[in-house]
Amino acid sequence: MSDRADGDRIGTSRRLLASMGIGLRGGPHGPAADVPDGSSGTWAPLALTTFRWLWIAQLVSNTGSWMQTVGAQWMLVHQPNAASLTAMVQAASLLPVLLVSLPAGVLADVFDRRRYLVGVFVAAVVVSGSLVVLTEAGLVTPLVLLMLTFGLGVTNALAGPAWQAIQPELVPPRLIPAAAGLGSMNINIARAIGPALAGALLLAVSPAVLFAINGVSTVAVVVALVAWRRPAGAVREAEPLVSALRSGSRYVVNAPGVRRVLLRVALFVVPASALWALLAVVASERLGLGSGGYGMLLGALGVGAVIGALGLAKLRDRMSRGALLAGASLLFGSGMAGAALTGSAVLLVGLLVLAGVGWLVVLSTFSTVLQLTLPAWVRARGMATYLIVMIGGQGIGAAAWGLVAQRVGIGHALVAATGLLVAGVVSQAWWPLLARTGSHDPRTDTLWPEPDVDAAIDLDPRTGPVVIEIRHVVTGDVERFLEAARRVGVSRRRTGATSWTLYQDAADGSVYVEVFVVPTWGEHLRQHHERLTGYDRELDLRMRAFTDGPSAIRHLLPAEG
Repeated sequence: MSDRADGDRIGTSRRLLASMGIGLRGGPHGPAADVPDGSSGTWAPLALTTFRWLWIAQLVSNTGSWMQTVGAQWMLVHQPNAASLTAMVQAASLLPVLLVSLPAGVLADVFDRRRYLVGVFVAAVVVSGSLVVLTEAGLVTPLVLLMLTFGLGVTNALAGPAWQAIQPELVPPRLIPAAAGLGSMNINIARAIGPALAGALLLAVSPAVLFAINGVSTVAVVVALVAWRRPAGAVREAEPLVSALRSGSRYVVNAPGVRRVLLRVALFVVPASALWALLAVVASERLGLGSGGYGMLLGALGVGAVIGALGLAKLRDRMSRGALLAGASLLFGSGMAGAALTGSAVLLVGLLVLAGVGWLVVLSTFSTVLQLTLPAWVRARGMATYLIVMIGGQGIGAAAWGLVAQRVGIGHALVAATGLLVAGVVSQAWWPLLARTGSHDPRTDTLWPEPDVDAAIDLDPRTGPVVIEIRHVVTGDVERFLEAARRVGVSRRRTGATSWTLYQDAADGSVYVEVFVVPTWGEHLRQHHERLTGYDRELDLRMRAFTDGPSAIRHLLPAEG
């Protein structure tokens, strides 16, 4: 952060950077050259070969997953306590996110993501194969089914952050909204196809066949990942696991826009999970439908989601983000209310199409906002936190709504969930998404020059804690400086500081001193070279607009001996 350029001191920092793998190898080459100029529509990312093949493989796998879910729920729909058991299938597949997503995000930032994903999906194939063998042998009890479903949920939770994090490697920044929409469309095309196929097949085959199809579909993803060749230089050494876990958590805690997105996701998915958890029992007990009818209801949700994906770009152009989220949430609520109150399968199919539109619009909007907000260094960990809230909230909600339905009845449970969903929409008046979330510049910015380091000091990246003092002479509006400085303090903590305080010099009231602490010297160097973004630069420049001349910087290290 000093302007001095002493060769020995700069050399010391560069050697430390080299020992940490910082600045030696760049990130992945951008794929923008493969996309025709001006292409930014819904389908534009599919012009990229790697994105296209991975998208197709994911579609095959998602279809198999939905067939697996329908088969598992239908095995339990005629058991005693069917409402709670079928809801627990949903919970068992989703709750592992709470346990492993954050560590999975760290692993996705540390290891080669392609190889990591291949290993995880191979494990999923093994679990699927075990379920097929045990089902054919007649050894699958409800408990065994839930345990193996939980195992598949673990593999999905391990893969989720890495899969989300590779998307910006596959498309240029301007296509991230379209790629996020295609990702949501992928899931929902599978939701439209998978349950319908499963329902039809269950008329002629056992659930074991559906489980086998799921295993084969997962192989498609493994093949696509093996065929993908990440560009040279895409892999670089990352920070240690424990340090990465802590720094990722600090980022989320000190990112108000991200925290607000997570709150809004939770307020939506917890009540919305009631429909997914109880729809099988609605089909069987309330409407008297067989497996084909259940597949038709799930397919209606999927068709609606595809319609929503196709019209999402126009909706974003014509509506504010808050109005879009509120309207889409109410559309989904109409489907839940219909499942609770109507006895007509035809009417419910129509309402579920609307609910599918709402589901796609809400979750695609949240995913897009986060992918445009999170900087590269913490993207997998940030998306892991999103998945914990989004999928974990569905898992908790599914288990809770199953128990509620068992106690008060399916109709009353769905009405209660609809009421909570509407309350969540109303809460936007107090807790909206922050206005600039998703529009900040997340690109890495070398805001700080190399720190001055005495060549006589033998520094190790693990040396710490490091205290940084920055002295400012304020010549402008003090109140506006203090407001800007507080925002800079959040930036310091977001990028690695464990504490930050602003002091005023008692001898000279125009002098203010920032003091913040970073756990290690290596992590402070990562602040310099990896973690600061264009948005952090903007905050820093706002504060310095009220100061006179360059700021004086000191780096304080623990004294030896």
